[in-house]
Amino acid sequence: MAGNGDTMGAQTVGHETNLAGRTAVVTGAASGIGAACARRLAEDGASVVLLDRDERVVEAADQLGGRGLVVDLTDTAALSTMELNADILVNNAGIQHVSPIEQFPPERFHQILTLMVEAPFLLLRAVLPGMYERGWGRVVHISSVHGMRASAYKSAYVAAKHATEGLSKTVALEGGPRGVTSNTVCPAYVRTPLVEGQIAAQAATHQIPETEVVERIMLTEPAIKRLIEPAEVAAAVSYLCSPDASFVNGSSLVVDGGWSAR
Repeated sequence: MAGNGDTMGAQTVGHETNLAGRTAVVTGAASGIGAACARRLAEDGASVVLLDRDERVVEAADQLGGRGLVVDLTDTAALSTMELNADILVNNAGIQHVSPIEQFPPERFHQILTLMVEAPFLLLRAVLPGMYERGWGRVVHISSVHGMRASAYKSAYVAAKHATEGLSKTVALEGGPRGVTSNTVCPAYVRTPLVEGQIAAQAATHQIPETEVVERIMLTEPAIKRLIEPAEVAAAVSYLCSPDASFVNGSSLVVDGGWSAR
């Protein structure tokens, strides 16, 4: 049976989404995109639960009147038994490693796939039954332009983001009839600690000065020559949780400045 939550759920107030009474879980929420998403959803009225391995997540949650949980999302045994209730799940946590495949540490590849593919799957197992019972849910995966395009030296990250796109579409097909939508947001390079942390590795791999990495590597493909701000990604997440997006399901909201138009 199709859920009736879209008529009973979030309502539009002006140009803002009222998520009062909804609980949003955001992973990787101590900083960067995750923190921006948690902040935006809290502003939209949701009660927010922030997950991160970084202990700063507790302070970040306190500032939003939410709850912060220090969680290692690569601990799949713990995740498989976690009890978690949410109306909105934002799968955001991610890490990066830049290296040619023949030099890529297998344990690092495994870690990235565990964090960015297996952990979201386990979190979905935890929250979907409650969403189905209530007939309303919003799943938003922070994917990437690398979910649609590849870049050299990022085999694990590109593989994980492509998997994210497939997982999201599967959730969309299973959840759509039960009031749950699933979509991805696909940004190009965002101004975050994760991106800043790539600069030295990109410089070494491409044999260029660190001062030239942003212009020569990160901004080569987008037609708009700047980094995206975390708040812009958070705005896309907010839209996908709004009534205006109630029929958006199994889609990829591309925020890449024209990169994938090539």
